[in-house]
Amino acid sequence: MQYYSLNKKSPPVNFRDATIKGLAPDKGLYFPEVVPVVDQKMIEGIEDISNEEIAFRVIHPYVGNTIDEAALYKIVSETVNFPIPLVDITPAISVLELFHGPTLAFKDIGARFMSRCLGEFVKGEKRKITVLVATSGDTGGAVANGFFGVEGVEVVILYPSGKVSSVQEKQLTALGKNIHALEVAGSFDDCQQLVKQAFADKELNEKLFLTSANSINVARWLPQQFYYFFAYKQWKQKDQAPVISVPSGNFGNICAGMLAHASGLPVKHFIAACNANDTIPRFLGNGLYEPEMAVATLSNAMDVAEPSNFIRILEIFRNQLGELRDILSAYSISDQETVATIKRYAEGYDYLADPHGAVGLLALEKWLEHHPAEKGFVLETAHPVKFPDATEMATGKHVPIPESIKPLLARDKKSVEIPASYEALCSFLEKNLD
Repeated sequence: MQYYSLNKKSPPVNFRDATIKGLAPDKGLYFPEVVPVVDQKMIEGIEDISNEEIAFRVIHPYVGNTIDEAALYKIVSETVNFPIPLVDITPAISVLELFHGPTLAFKDIGARFMSRCLGEFVKGEKRKITVLVATSGDTGGAVANGFFGVEGVEVVILYPSGKVSSVQEKQLTALGKNIHALEVAGSFDDCQQLVKQAFADKELNEKLFLTSANSINVARWLPQQFYYFFAYKQWKQKDQAPVISVPSGNFGNICAGMLAHASGLPVKHFIAACNANDTIPRFLGNGLYEPEMAVATLSNAMDVAEPSNFIRILEIFRNQLGELRDILSAYSISDQETVATIKRYAEGYDYLADPHGAVGLLALEKWLEHHPAEKGFVLETAHPVKFPDATEMATGKHVPIPESIKPLLARDKKSVEIPASYEALCSFLEKNLD
């Protein structure tokens, strides 16, 4: 499998080079030259196939011969070795719980897969690789956990000061060792822009061996297809394809689902569930892509005004807006609606959703109002303990802390505060990692 730049000005590369480079030299995102079609027999018999085997079959065409099959099978086995249950809430609505991994968020899958692939690729490298990543919340913790202690890899995580939850902040700042957390005085978009500037800086890239672990990286993005197949494995109405509602910020998660669908996974419709940052709902409505400044919300991991991965979605559909509208709808959900939804599901169904999942639930409800014969599920992307302000505001109750993260929360925070300036980022990188 070869990968081309969506800017179309760089030569194609294999999976290994696309993973290490992160961005193409022309600053475009990498995209597979071919979308592989999954074996229809796998879809028909999916209930009898292990998650490890499903993941291996899905990802193998993308990886090609850059990792041998035995090593790749071991990588995917370690990536998906925790429960990912599809939980029924109502006769029409289910929830795919993606928060049972080590950092209680869906990004554990992509981060674990990428860290293990990169571990394979750095063998024999003379220089250390620096993973540079921006986070709006969960990416940082998942990347920190996935890469912690990986030989030959340093990780630098930029996060917006005061705009991630206390649990999220501890997960990305408390590890130390090869994990470096930069607390940026600005928004997630500021953090993401600083990372993009670093990759565009030829002089810096001559000094440091940089790669990214955001969902712009194919090794982070592509394995997110796994749990869409796992959900279909558990889907009871095989004669009726599901509607899938995805809490959406940078659009890597829903893009992976749409790629899985393009590969042959049965899906009736996708819903991009957005908060007040409504660039894509407006675009699907009027055809104009007009990002505005990001605003802070209770579902902070989705506080993204310019979603990097949306260009990949457009590529899947050959930039045909009409075709995209046939399969994708989008809704913007307010904080007030989010709190009300958390409260309603807690009281009415004894189910505690985090604010991102609540956005997804209400968006699915809105779609089902006009399509009452359909059934669907929501991707519950994080454990509610990571967002105690919203859940406690809605329910008036304290969210119990899972035993698995209590030791981490007891550790000291280790971060370096910097302004949202490229000079400050370069200064840190050159002083600490050169």
